[in-house]
Amino acid sequence: MRLLARGLWGAAELVVTLGLVLLLLVAHQLWWTNREARAEAGRTVQSLQREWDEAPAAEDTAPDGSPRPSGAVSSAPSPAAIAPPDPATGPPPAPAAPRWDQAYAVLRIPRIGLTAPVAEGVSKGGVLDRGYVGHYTRTAQAGRAGNFALAGHRNTHGEPFRRIDRLRRGDRITVETRDAVYTYTVGKRLARTAPSDSGVIAPVPRSNVTPSVGYSAPGYYLTLTTCTPEFSSRFRLVVWAELTAMRPR
Repeated sequence: MRLLARGLWGAAELVVTLGLVLLLLVAHQLWWTNREARAEAGRTVQSLQREWDEAPAAEDTAPDGSPRPSGAVSSAPSPAAIAPPDPATGPPPAPAAPRWDQAYAVLRIPRIGLTAPVAEGVSKGGVLDRGYVGHYTRTAQAGRAGNFALAGHRNTHGEPFRRIDRLRRGDRITVETRDAVYTYTVGKRLARTAPSDSGVIAPVPRSNVTPSVGYSAPGYYLTLTTCTPEFSSRFRLVVWAELTAMRPR
């Protein structure tokens, strides 16, 4: 009888210990990783702002490369207005490509109170798990023709994209770099698609899974992608926006 009692007591202790370990793991994922990632992302945003403020101002140029008066605001061309660059002058020079995992821009979405650094690549350890938003390396950069496509966690590790499902048509999104601030306006949304749906980050974004959703003409696009439903990576949630204005810093 005593042996049975000891066995039951030992089993109960083991269950309690395992429960505490599980509780600690959940707390680590849902609280500690968010706390640490948000703190690092905040420090990175502040560091970028200081670096840009201390850097010498670059010459202001319009989208065609011509000089522009300081402080001027330029509206982005509509998709219908896009034309090949003038052979005599060529397109304006592109900024140097960011290094892998380098934070180089700041994303702001007022609707959901988000301010987060944007880094090159979508690796977990170097970018996403640090609370950053990651840039798909084979997509366009901010303000360039094509599709500036980004990914971010929806849960844990800062969860910058947790509430992008709340974005609606007309909401404003800004991307700030060393040289300019680009304003995008939300246009369309895809509530659920497969992780393999590469069409959503194509230069002209359109879902391969749901072809009726997306765009059909070249333009200046921004794509936000994250996992859905919450606490699952089974599907992807997609929000699209179009460039509507840009100004030099």
